[in-house]
Amino acid sequence: MNHENLCSGADTTPPAKADGPPYAECVLCREPTEYPESYKGITLCPVCTWQEAQRTACSG
Repeated sequence: MNHENLCSGADTTPPAKADGPPYAECVLCREPTEYPESYKGITLCPVCTWQEAQRTACSG
């Protein structure tokens, strides 16, 4: 069975990384992310990205 068919969700393509400050804030913890401040959309810092991935991982 193909796990890609079991795990559906939002587009997980991250935004382009910023070359330098200013950085966008993480929407969960408000720490700086690796993404430019001008990025429109949800940005997560590396820690919250990892925690969110663990929380939403498929168990199948």
